[in-house]
Amino acid sequence: MGGCQINFTVAVDFTGSNGDPRSPQSLHYISPQGVNEYLSAIWSVGNVIQDYDSDKMFPAFGFGAQIPPTWQVSHEFPLNFNPSSPFCAGIEGVVEAYRVCLPQVKLYGPTNFSPIINHVACFAKQALQQTTASQYFVLLIITDGVITDMDETRNSIVNASRLPMSIIIVGVGGADFSAMEFLDGDDGRLRSLSGEPAMRDIVQFVPFRQFKNAPREALAKSVLAEVPGQVVDFCNTMKLSPPNSTPAPNPAGTM
Repeated sequence: MGGCQINFTVAVDFTGSNGDPRSPQSLHYISPQGVNEYLSAIWSVGNVIQDYDSDKMFPAFGFGAQIPPTWQVSHEFPLNFNPSSPFCAGIEGVVEAYRVCLPQVKLYGPTNFSPIINHVACFAKQALQQTTASQYFVLLIITDGVITDMDETRNSIVNASRLPMSIIIVGVGGADFSAMEFLDGDDGRLRSLSGEPAMRDIVQFVPFRQFKNAPREALAKSVLAEVPGQVVDFCNTMKLSPPNSTPAPNPAGTM
């Protein structure tokens, strides 16, 4: 309401450990009903967050796949294969880009998080020049598990903790997600490799399996639970007030 724009970016894990998308055992297998865990996570989180993004144009990326035409492994490729404009129109656009992209790439590896975190952090860093709380970045990473570049990822998160940025990780499938829990930092401040502590906790990790039979809103609620606090925390730390700082009228009896 104060005029802060939430810039929402989606990153999808296309590493080989997900299994061949043509096999029903694969986490990327799209069922006859048109769903899989990746799509469910994009829908649930995206549907809530898109209301806070006025242009509804979402950059969407994949990582960990070999991509045409050279079949080089990429850890940060646009789902629409258009590097100059990786934007998808609305959550429907992200879902459509994912469906079109999936049969065109070869699932590979390793599972590197830091390139996509650094990519979004570049934009968040530019927003540091703002004099009001007008821009905030939320990166949703959907992954099936074990991170290969853990040290670089820790460094990237610690750097990003000084920026107007939050990271949501949704873990799909049945892997051991203890590394993700560690990045979440809820039980203590995450530190970079050199021992530098994060300025604030910006990572929220949620395992999809806990919500498999719950209503779609339940996942979104859990995933986005910490974001409002993270936005306010950042703006207070940087002494930024909302662009439209006239207080909103308070209807009687509401908070």
